[in-house]
Amino acid sequence: MKEKTIKFLASGFGSGLLPVAPGTFGTLAGVPICLLCLPLPWFLRLLFVLALMALSVYITGRAEEIYQRKDDQRIVIDEIIGFQVAMLPVAITGLHLGVAFVLFRLFDILKPFPLNNLQRLPGGWGVVLDDVGAGIYAGALLFFFGWFGIV
Repeated sequence: MKEKTIKFLASGFGSGLLPVAPGTFGTLAGVPICLLCLPLPWFLRLLFVLALMALSVYITGRAEEIYQRKDDQRIVIDEIIGFQVAMLPVAITGLHLGVAFVLFRLFDILKPFPLNNLQRLPGGWGVVLDDVGAGIYAGALLFFFGWFGIV
């Protein structure tokens, strides 16, 4: 891919270029992507998220080479994929999108064990997998909230 395309995708279509809270705006950029999956059965959503995750690892690795910096704040494609992971265990509804957004951002910022260690992985793997982990934590909590009738 060309450098311009890598930067555009890595920045979450430009959302990571905002001077304040790029990770939060990157996560917001993931909402319409999730909504595009609304008509898909769960298994196809899972395949889509796995393909997006593989693409994210590649794009993030290339963007780090371009920016010459590990986990540059302009790279927010990892937030987009992490949010998709958070939404996998539940139906795509407005309530679930909102709760998943808050939970994902919380886990992404706090990076509880072992997420904090995943960032040490080389290339795009470390950048993407800690957000995938935050998405797993958020998705699990969201699933249990639904199971117990909280959401």
